Amino acid sequence: MSAEKQMLELGINLPELPAPAGNYVHAVRTGNLLFLAGKGPRGSVGKLGIDVTVAQGYELAKSVGLVLLAVLRKELGSLDRVSRVVKVLGLVNATPDFQNHPEVMNGCSDLLVNVFGEIGKHARTSVGVASLPFPTASLSRSKPSSRSRISCGTQRRASVPSQCRFASASIGP
Repeated sequence: MSAEKQMLELGINLPELPAPAGNYVHAVRTGNLLFLAGKGPRGSVGKLGIDVTVAQGYELAKSVGLVLLAVLRKELGSLDRVSRVVKVLGLVNATPDFQNHPEVMNGCSDLLVNVFGEIGKHARTSVGVASLPFPTASLSRSKPSSRSRISCGTQRRASVPSQCRFASASIGP
């Protein structure tokens, strides 16, 4: 099933894209790669291990994944052009003793696999950080590939419990 049809079947609506928070753009294409700027959850403040639970962090990471999908659709015209999600980098704003970073970042990863299926399975790094820009718990960055042979990547910053980064993705026709 196509990613766009899967989005409809799952009842997923993508959020409006906010303006970049600094002197950068949402995405940059080079060859068959599309790199996405990092994104963080909106309106969330706190730190995993103190203010934010793992379950809340999971939902925040998922919300970041939705923003990354919105960037992909805007840049590519259709999510069906993504041929592979390559890498996700997750930064989790957490206390030094917090150890559940992978569980938090599953929110973003599970969304990508639910939307893209097998091609949504990706390499991932999940790490804890002492702080993130703005009051954000998580940040995500991903790299997708598309059938049009363009890859997609993102970097994202946030100072809330978790951030997802779509580092790269492949793009197809």
